[in-house]
Amino acid sequence: MSAVGPRLEFVDPNGEVQRYPADNSVNFVTAYGSQLSALESFIGWVDTDVDVQTKTERFGKSTPSEQRTLGYQAMVGAKQIAEYVAFKRLGYDATLQYGPVVVEQLICLAEPAPDSACNRLRLGDVLESVDGTPTPTIQQLVPVMEDRKVGEVLEIVVHELDANPNETRRTERVRLIASPDNTERAIIGFVPADTRTVDVPFQVDIDTDTIGGPSAGLAFTLALLDELTPGDLMGRAKVASTGTISEDETVGVIGALRQKAVAAAGAGADVFLVPAGQTADEIAEAKRIVGDDLEIVPVANLTEALEALANYGGGELPS
Repeated sequence: MSAVGPRLEFVDPNGEVQRYPADNSVNFVTAYGSQLSALESFIGWVDTDVDVQTKTERFGKSTPSEQRTLGYQAMVGAKQIAEYVAFKRLGYDATLQYGPVVVEQLICLAEPAPDSACNRLRLGDVLESVDGTPTPTIQQLVPVMEDRKVGEVLEIVVHELDANPNETRRTERVRLIASPDNTERAIIGFVPADTRTVDVPFQVDIDTDTIGGPSAGLAFTLALLDELTPGDLMGRAKVASTGTISEDETVGVIGALRQKAVAAAGAGADVFLVPAGQTADEIAEAKRIVGDDLEIVPVANLTEALEALANYGGGELPS
């Protein structure tokens, strides 16, 4: 568990930003994963608070390097959306700009065809063009896919994320599959990463070292609101938070809730804000395992998070 406030830096060439450093900053919780020795694996299997997974269960067909790259990209996206939400809440001008189309997850059928995206594309691939049409962002990709048929083969040019395109560019012929949500709609067969960036009045840097993933989005948002307004949003409680944040202020579900609850309780948190979208069993198990040591509060959006903090003496945002 780590406080967000000390990780914030504001770069304002005009010197107009007024910062109100919080004495009691919100904390974010991260689930770490690493390769285990035989002894560590045994200890993990015995310890019910540790989730031991095989390499295939953890990474699937991807490599640890590919997963780390995408994890860092997800963290960058979480920071950007958090800035957008916080600045819009405070009345600043903030706009989102779409970034490149990056393969974050492959959609694989039970028996994927040899030329399906599952077998031809890789995690971290950046789409350059589809059937000769440039696709620099998802906005350009969507019209290219209109009226396509399941089974149609497209020529897709890609390169690797964070690599020299001239050295990693390749052309793949990919057969379209039916969307899991609508069998009449043809899709390439991947879920894109959130690569949007935000334009705000001044630059914000959030130091997250080598931590990956989007689950600190809510914590980042609360920390930015706290630092840019007088008073203390956290009130008298030591607050931990987990959950993604969307541009509409919705708090999204995360993984490893049980482990994160144990970490928050062990670090001395009083309140743990978690996504209301987690299953009832997940929330019940997290509450059971920490007992009276930690108050777990499910929240569906930013407004509910602020209302929960107000119950612990948290201040209000300026209208």
